[in-house]
Amino acid sequence: MILMSTICLIMILISNMMMLLSIILSKKSFMDREKCSPFECGFDPKSSARIPFSLHFFLITVIFLIFDIEIALIFPIILTFKLVNFYNWMKISFFFIIILLMGLYHEWNQNMLNWTN
Repeated sequence: MILMSTICLIMILISNMMMLLSIILSKKSFMDREKCSPFECGFDPKSSARIPFSLHFFLITVIFLIFDIEIALIFPIILTFKLVNFYNWMKISFFFIIILLMGLYHEWNQNMLNWTN
């Protein structure tokens, strides 16, 4: 038991020393003005290098993720069709689909599905 813990401690020390060595070797030795600039092609930028992120693009992405996850939730409903009571299956399926359609209707009313406003 003591031998095993000693071996484990030595392995942890060796891995930590290797990580420290790799950090030391990978450090930049100097900071160059051209390397720190947003462009490396030799001219100074006339405007900001950072473009503001479109909030509408973010909302479209979230909507896509929601409907992508919805498909992952619908697949088990389809697979359990033969295993459960048909009445309960229909009730749960319609409830799930109605919630998704209500969410889609709300997004449509809020004009989240229009790319340009």
